[in-house]
Amino acid sequence: MITLRRSAERGHANHGWLDSWHSFSFANYYHPEHVHWGALRVINEDRVQAGAGFGEHGHKDMEIISYVLQGALAHKDSMGNVVSIVPGEVQRMSAGTGVMHSEFNHDKTGTTHFLQIWIMPARTGVTPSYEQKTFADSEKRGKLRLVVSPDGREGSVTINQDALMLAGLFDGNEGVEHSLAPGRLGYVHLVRGKLEVNGFQLSAGDALMLENESNITLAQGHAAEVLVFDLPR
Repeated sequence: MITLRRSAERGHANHGWLDSWHSFSFANYYHPEHVHWGALRVINEDRVQAGAGFGEHGHKDMEIISYVLQGALAHKDSMGNVVSIVPGEVQRMSAGTGVMHSEFNHDKTGTTHFLQIWIMPARTGVTPSYEQKTFADSEKRGKLRLVVSPDGREGSVTINQDALMLAGLFDGNEGVEHSLAPGRLGYVHLVRGKLEVNGFQLSAGDALMLENESNITLAQGHAAEVLVFDLPR
């Protein structure tokens, strides 16, 4: 079974300094059919205006991934990490027993555009941890690059869940197929551009949810950047 969800069907909140689209129930947005998809709990597409950001706040027992598309995201946390996240990098913070952090766009003019992704952990109460890695465009061109995994294989960022996140860039005749093991869920989020996925024509912000499917097939991209999730139920 494949379910298509268009970009405009997502929850939306515009706070002036923050314009945010919610793929799943979040904050004041609630949709009973879109609370989570397997272990995938949040995909927020955030645009943070110049000089603005999220002040210090806490998280607990959640795997949090930041994927920056434009600008830079300044991150500071109670573990002592003070870093900047830019396009091409993947940041993972395991909140575990609890962590405080803040995220800001310190640019004086430009917008920071990023995806905030939450994945529910396999084990709660773990020691908080942080990881950040760079994945060049050349590693994602015409293929799916593993960027998040439970064991850090292929140089991916390690996560406290049996979940995979893969990133790819596709144009023209470039295409690839990702196999889903029996019992696994698939989720495809088109970050930008246009892409054909399992025969569906997707535009930026669109998503496909796959259940009881054996393959995810990507083809006929136009300036497409995509994230593919391979998830436990």
